[in-house]
Order: sequence, then C-alpha cells, then structure tokens
Amino acid sequence: MINFVRRSDCHITQFMDSKMLTVLILLSSLATCWSVPRRCTPEEAAIGRCRAPAEERPQCMEMVLGYCQDVPYSHTTFPNIVGHRSRQDLEMGAEYLLLSVIHGLLNGECSPDIRLLGCSVLAPRCQDNKLMKPCRSSCEMVKKSCIHAFEAIQMAWPYFLDCDRFFVGDEEGCYDPLSELREKQEVAFANMSDGGIFTIIQFTYHTNSQMFSILKKTASKCSHISQTYSIGRSVEGKDLLAIEFSDNPGQHELLEPEIKLIGNMHGNEVLGRQLLIYLAQYLCSEYLLGNERIQTIINTTRIHILPSMNPDGYEIAASEVADRNDPENIYQEGHEYNGWTSGRANAQNLDLNRNFPDLTSIFYNRRRFRHFRSDHIPIPESYWLNKVVAPETYAVMKWIRSHPFVISASLHGGELVISYPFDLSRHPQEERMFSPTPDEQIFKQLARTYADAHATMSNNDTERCGASFASKGGITNGAQWYSFAGGMSDFNYLHSNCYEITVELGCDKFPSEVELYPEWLRNKEALLSFMEFVHRGIKGIVKDEHGNGIKGATITVRGVRHDITTAEDGDYWRLLNPGVHIVTAAASGYSKVLKRIHLPRNIQVGRVDFVLKKVPQEPSLDYFNIPELDNYERFDPFNQFEQSSQRELGENGEERTEKPWWWAYFSQLGISAPTWLLRNY
Repeated sequence: MINFVRRSDCHITQFMDSKMLTVLILLSSLATCWSVPRRCTPEEAAIGRCRAPAEERPQCMEMVLGYCQDVPYSHTTFPNIVGHRSRQDLEMGAEYLLLSVIHGLLNGECSPDIRLLGCSVLAPRCQDNKLMKPCRSSCEMVKKSCIHAFEAIQMAWPYFLDCDRFFVGDEEGCYDPLSELREKQEVAFANMSDGGIFTIIQFTYHTNSQMFSILKKTASKCSHISQTYSIGRSVEGKDLLAIEFSDNPGQHELLEPEIKLIGNMHGNEVLGRQLLIYLAQYLCSEYLLGNERIQTIINTTRIHILPSMNPDGYEIAASEVADRNDPENIYQEGHEYNGWTSGRANAQNLDLNRNFPDLTSIFYNRRRFRHFRSDHIPIPESYWLNKVVAPETYAVMKWIRSHPFVISASLHGGELVISYPFDLSRHPQEERMFSPTPDEQIFKQLARTYADAHATMSNNDTERCGASFASKGGITNGAQWYSFAGGMSDFNYLHSNCYEITVELGCDKFPSEVELYPEWLRNKEALLSFMEFVHRGIKGIVKDEHGNGIKGATITVRGVRHDITTAEDGDYWRLLNPGVHIVTAAASGYSKVLKRIHLPRNIQVGRVDFVLKKVPQEPSLDYFNIPELDNYERFDPFNQFEQSSQRELGENGEERTEKPWWWAYFSQLGISAPTWLLRNY
C-alpha cells in the first residue's frame, strides 16, 4: 500500500456533481496533489532543505580511509557530500582513486593540499551526528594555486572540488580542512627564515610537466607582476611556455624596454633550462620579500623567460641519462658523456640553431649597395619554399616580431664562453674568421657584462673545454669561433631591434644534479647584470606635431650602419656606449630631425625625444627600403602557425582529442570511466 502525502498548494475550484467530484479528486491526487516521498540528497539534508528518513540521517563513524588519515578530524559519515552511501561505495569510485594517485600525477605539486581538500568532500567531517561542510574559501585558495598543475597534464579540475557546489561560506558554519597543514607550514617557514630574505628552490631536474607546473605556480604566486603564456607548440604538441615579469604583466608600457631569455634550444643542453626555471622562482620570491634590486628590475623592465625551446629534445636527452644510470647498464658513461647529439635536435631531427632564415648572407651580398639597409631585412620567399621550418623556429620568429625586444640571451652548453654575432663568416671559404656586426662595440660590452659577472667565465685560469678563449676574457665573435648559417642570434639582429648573445654555460651539457646549485651561484649575478644592461644608451619617443607616436620610424646613429625602429606607440631604445653621438630620427612622409647628444659615463640611459613634421611624400626609388613591419603575409605566406594550432574535429564537428597518458590509471580497473577529468570531453 502506498502512503500519500498531501501537497498544501493543491485545491479544486469547480465540480459538476458528486461523481465528477470523486473522479477529479482521484485524478488530481494522483497527478499533481499527491507525491511519493523521495529520498533527500546528501546536499539537501546537510543544509536543511528537507528531512531525511531516520535511517539516512548522518551517523558519525570512525575515519578509517587510508588516504584521509591525516585530516584534522577523526569522524566521518555516509552518505558523503557527493552521494557515496558507504565506505565500500567510495573506495570503488574514481574520485577516491584519483586521491590515491594525485601525488604522482602532479609530480608532487599541491600535495597534500589537494588530497586533504578532496577528503573533506568524500569523507566529510561529522560532529554531533551532523555532516559538516568545508569552507569555500579553502577550496578557492587551493584551486587558484593548483589548477595550473592539472592544466599541465591536460586534466580537468575534478567535479567534486567544485567550490560553489560542494563547499559553503563561513556564515554557514564551515570548517577549514587545511588548518593543521597551514600551521605546520608556518612553523617550517619560520624555522627556515634567514633574516627575511630567502628563496626556497629545489635544485633538481624537472620534467616538462614539472616545469610547466612550476612556471604556472610561480605566476599564480606573483600574479600582480607575472603571467605565463604559450608562444606556440613543439612538433609533438608540447607548449612552448614562457613566463613574463613586469609591474604591468601582459602589456607593453611606454618607454619600458623588453628582454628575453631562452634556454634548451638544443634539447640535450639542459643547464640553461634549469637556471631559467630557478630564475623565475627567484624573481618572484625576492620581489615579494622586498629585495630592492629585484623590484627595480621588474618595475622598470618587461622580462620574458622561455626555459625550454625544445621540450621534445629534452625528453630524449633525459631518457638517455636515465638509462645510463641504470645499474644493470654495463656501458655507463656518466652525465658528461650524455650523447653530444642525442636530443640536440627537435622531433623532426632539425637543429633549431640552423633553422632560421639566413639573413647574414643577404647582408654580405648587398652591403656594397649605398642605400641598402642592414636592419629589418625581410625573410626571403625562398626560405618558406625550400626549407623545412620547425614549429619551434616559427613560434620564436613570430614571438620576436610580436614584442619590441631590446636584448636577448640564448643559453647553451658545451663550452664556457659568450658568443656574439655574426655567427656566419663574412668569407664563405673561411670557417674561422672575425666577422663583426656594425654594432661590434655594443655586442662586446653586452657579452663582457655577462662574462665578467660570472664566477669563472672571464678568469684566464679557468679550464676550458677545448677552445682557447683565455686571452679574450671569456667572450668571442661567433664566426671567429666557428661559422654556421641560419642561427637565431644573427636573425634577431638583422630582422628586428634585438641584440642577442649566446651563453655557453660549461663543458658538461647535462651536469649531475649536485652541480645545479653551484652553477646557479655562478650564474645568478651574471643573469641579473645582463638584465640591467638593457638600461644603457638612449631611449625616447618619436611623435608627430600633434603628439601622436609614430610607429616604424628609424633611429640612425652616425658611424653605425644599423638602424633600429620605433615600437607601436613611437617609443624606442638604442644601446650606445658613453660618448658623443649624432642621432637622426626619420619616418616616411615626415621630415628628418638630427640631434647631437653627449652620453656621460655616469648616466646609464638618456632620454632623447623627436618631433617630426609632415612633408609631401615623394615616391621612393630605394629598392632595398624597409618593408612594412605589419606585413605578415610576406612574413608567413603559408599561415603555418594558425594551422598547427587548430584542433581536429570529428564527423559531427565535435572536438576530438586523444586520451591523455594518465587515462590508463582509471581505464584498466573496471571502474566507471571518469570522463569528468577529460578537458575536451
């Protein structure tokens, strides 16, 4: 027999006779006015929206779940917040399985925070036979600092950690499941303090996923001065993830110079990759701790750091080192012998430092022309037609064109020296020939800044790796060392305003972990000094008579046959050594303005502005004049970047994606597949 419960809002307003009344009452009762009692969901019962039957009301029981033993309470209850009705039901679910493997999946990131947060939902606190919900603020804090770790392995944020759905506010009597953990961390940090200025960095090697996690966690920790972004993808689809530091991240600020640091261009040259990961953490921590030098650098400079330009090659190199550390491997050779070629190239077997357009040959072939420009040389169409362009190369070229970089450093390994352009010999038959750029003196000063600040690079007594740079103070012209075409440094100089040096960090391309901290100490001051070098020479704004900045205006220094151009808002930066210089600003359709400036030795950077007047524009007969900087059709006739970033679509237009590597954790155990962890499901 069914017991009916009458709904108070039901009524009958009309009837024709007693029989009709009887029928109407019966139909109304069955259809609308009467209902079978339903079970309360755990959520409704917990917040008092309905009253659960006595047998379903919370009953406190001892916490016996293995992965939740360290929660700050000893009793839980079932059903839990998401509806598991028993311990067995919970332990057989994908949610609890996720908590058991989360440490390994996230490479230790956010542990044990994320597990304790999950336990507060799956095994909620029970007090006085009442289910207690965790605080929404705790969930939001963990999600903000940990979601990057899930993104790094292409995993969606777990549904049962939905902060709005399963957590409540303070006014509803919530509790903090991370309270004890925070107290322990505060004690640990207090014991580690060395007077207030300290940086906690793990001087170990990091996998690609760990590197992504650290960069995103760092950006989250210092969100007011930092952000991460991808400049593209590798052959195997890995993000080329960069981190930016600025007092206004994400935007170019007028007159604020921009610099870039690139590591791991050759996948098996890994020290630079690690140093840049440490540098990102160091900049964030020291800024927060009030280090005035770091705050000045970040507040006056926009810094872009790309720790790994070749993440595919790194994985090959790292796997080889792991194999050689296998005790059963009788051919162990040690880190320093890690194949000088294994992992060097990208996944297409292309050497990325030979894959850029050879603009240096164009410069040499045309330098005798009177009006030929030695700057912003366009990429020839033959490059796109006759060469396999690596996606990593393409991404960096587009990156260079997207920002007004002033200086750059590419970190390599295999020698201990700073190399500067040109890297291609000016004579095709001479492989070791001094081949200076028009800015030879500036490049030498830039290289010496790093070498002199390095602990051992400029020391004549330092043991080298084969080449002899002792008499040169640890710096060399690239082509004088050895000549090659298609290098990234030459491309930076001839296609943009950027002056790039190549930093060879040491003989060992893949040093052992015990060497990472000493290498950081050797290079930290050099990296900081290099970044500070960007504030040398002159800077200013080129405007028209109405005060509007002029994009693409040229800044010429007499005696230096290499111009730089103004950025989007008309601002520019011109590296110069102290002395007297004749500087000219010019733009198409405007008159030229010439100024004589004196740059004293005690002034790092001088401000020199220009106001250009409109004049009737005459047709230019200069065949070699600079092309329009925003002509991307000339730059990229095949639109390759957009093609490589498109996702594959299924038959019905839905987005298809391969299952990520971690899917095997869940798909082979006979449990219900947790499709809620797939980001594009």
